[in-house]
Amino acid sequence: MKISVRILFLLLTLVVIGCAGCHSTALPEPTSQPTLNPTPTHTEPPPDPEPQAWWRDIVFYEIFVRSFKDSDGDGIGDFQGIIQQLDYLNDGDPNTHDDLGIQGIWLMPINPSPSYHGYDVMDYYSVNPDYGTMDDFKQLLAEAEKRGIKIIIDLVINHTSTQHPWFQAAQDPTSEFHDWYVWSAEHPQIPGPWFQNAWHRNSVNNLYYYGIFWGGMPDLNFDNPAVSDEIMSITKFWLEEVGVHGFRVDAARYLYADGVSQQDTKQTIQWFEDWRAFYKAINPSAFTVGEVWTDLQVTARYGDGMDSLFMFDLAEDIINGVYVPNPRRIITSYQDIQSFFPEGDFSTFLSNHDQQRVMSFFEGNANKAHVAAFVYLTGPGVPFIYYGEEIGMAGNKPDELLRTPMQWTGGPGAGFTSGTPWEPVNQDYAQVNVAAQDTAPDSLLHQYRTLVHLRNQYSALRTGAYLPFTASCQQLYPILRVEDDQVLILLANLSRKELEGCTISITESPLSGEYDVEMLYGDGVFSSFNFGEDGSLTEYSLPEIIQPFQQFILQLNES
Repeated sequence: MKISVRILFLLLTLVVIGCAGCHSTALPEPTSQPTLNPTPTHTEPPPDPEPQAWWRDIVFYEIFVRSFKDSDGDGIGDFQGIIQQLDYLNDGDPNTHDDLGIQGIWLMPINPSPSYHGYDVMDYYSVNPDYGTMDDFKQLLAEAEKRGIKIIIDLVINHTSTQHPWFQAAQDPTSEFHDWYVWSAEHPQIPGPWFQNAWHRNSVNNLYYYGIFWGGMPDLNFDNPAVSDEIMSITKFWLEEVGVHGFRVDAARYLYADGVSQQDTKQTIQWFEDWRAFYKAINPSAFTVGEVWTDLQVTARYGDGMDSLFMFDLAEDIINGVYVPNPRRIITSYQDIQSFFPEGDFSTFLSNHDQQRVMSFFEGNANKAHVAAFVYLTGPGVPFIYYGEEIGMAGNKPDELLRTPMQWTGGPGAGFTSGTPWEPVNQDYAQVNVAAQDTAPDSLLHQYRTLVHLRNQYSALRTGAYLPFTASCQQLYPILRVEDDQVLILLANLSRKELEGCTISITESPLSGEYDVEMLYGDGVFSSFNFGEDGSLTEYSLPEIIQPFQQFILQLNES
């Protein structure tokens, strides 16, 4: 059962079933794919670290297909449109730096759906015809692979659309699919996880079904082994037959509930651990990242069930830490995360399709957007860039305005479409677009390109130790990143004011002796660094003036 509260209403439900059985409906096939044999109730997770953990070394780019690029003039983005723009993301040549340099793409839902966003799936084994055909999608996978880009897709398994054939059949209480969802004869009067109404009356059978997000998204019943088996079949289909490299798991917290507890239950966490063992047996290098939107301590409980987890608290801490400014808030957040995920298996971002865009949060302040990008693109974890973030696209709620068409040019349709876009482009597209920033050295796009390429080049930025200095200037962000013989220092003035006479110190580090400075990013003159035998550095003097929002990446080379 989805939640044990069903038991409380079982007798009432049986009474209603007796009456509702007259509403007989045809049984549509939910899928043409075979259901796999049931998986064990518990499987030990694979040993850590995972083989071929390629995700630790790349930057991902989140794409809403509908809004990225329209290839045929119907106003809707599509797979062919993404193919046309792949060289913008990565041209496949590591020696060029006029592409973004990303090596992973997360595609928001690509399955057929009655909604524009796609988070209510009607068919798990095909693609949305608005976006193209399965052949188009496979071509996208192949073209991305040529450029060294791996693609993961959204996997929405907590719920389906009410228009999914499973739910259509499940409305008949005599159907084999009835128990694929959670039903009650009467409204249980138990609120959902955030105190919303989670029970919805079905007009066909007069029963109530459970759906935590809204009535159009009925939750699947993971207490039914057939549901779990089907999700395993879906997983295998996309990994083995289609060839995606993994999944972003939507709404991971809510698969099972236990009485009034409807999120983060031990059954949900165990299910993901079993699922991980299943997909790793299919493809040991498959990658999954989970949406577990809660505090760090709870999020960490899912660490054995997926390869990575999004750090929602960190995103908030970076943005607010830059806004205030408060570097210590950012540093503490990273340190807290690393206490739970010492291998760096967590994913970072500034905003996504559910949250206010960064430029809007900063009220159009491009300097703050530059600093926020610097912090998370040089920090630990696996960064995810939300499409358009790299050019400073704006967007406030409602959700449609967070997902507007990509602004490629200042021309008609913002270069997104030759037709009428499905959603109006932002009014600022004539000024804020890729073409306008493409060759501008001070643009946000240029910064994103530079930082992503530096991250690709220097492993210390990806997986190196993250060691904060103590700074005499409270609004300075000072970090030491070290891996093997790579030694990098990150410095950023988070303030709109000049910082004068700043010093940095550290009590211990893996360094000792004298190091010369090579400037990798920024413009300034720094004297050599002298670390003690114990790895300490005491009151090293930075340049006398650090300009507002100025950033540096220094490489230290042994003298």
